[in-house]
Amino acid sequence: MKTAYCFDLDGTLTRQELLPLIASSVGLEDEISVLTEATINGVLPFDKSFKLRVRLLRDARLDWIHAALSEQVVFDPHMLDFIRSRPDQCFVVTGNLDVWVRPVLDRLGIQSFTSTASFEDENLLGIQHVLHKGDAVTSLRDRFDRIIAVGDGMNDVPMFEAADWRIAYGGTHSPNHLLVKLSDFVINDGKALCRLLSML
Repeated sequence: MKTAYCFDLDGTLTRQELLPLIASSVGLEDEISVLTEATINGVLPFDKSFKLRVRLLRDARLDWIHAALSEQVVFDPHMLDFIRSRPDQCFVVTGNLDVWVRPVLDRLGIQSFTSTASFEDENLLGIQHVLHKGDAVTSLRDRFDRIIAVGDGMNDVPMFEAADWRIAYGGTHSPNHLLVKLSDFVINDGKALCRLLSML
């Protein structure tokens, strides 16, 4: 049986949320952190919150963003080892903009599903498409017999609904309560998560 592993990026594969790091490049950490927390907890719908956060960050230069992410993003080492041992079966599913998180995704070296943006020179023109995480999972159905989803936030709900196995991960912060209800497992440690993934 061929299995696909779909991982949320922020706070799941990484040990921090990325938008607050991006916001640090333009001095908007507090504003973006509040919106990010409200989105993780399901207080704000992801699409609306994400568009608002992108609007706030539209003046952030792409080179500043890439520098901030390159210097500060840390991956869970156990998950990194798991992914590197199965690169053709592992996928990142993130609502973040492709052009913003490209350096982080390049370090992982696996296929990713992202929201997309249009840029001209170093300037953000707008969002082309906001990723619906359930669509990403559905697109893998013709290649895999089953799909395991790992995430922590409200915007992971569509991914969980489309997957066969669902794991709420609390390694960085407590997973969203609705996500926990949808989950088959709740894990708070990267090593334990990878052990479970290897057994499923």
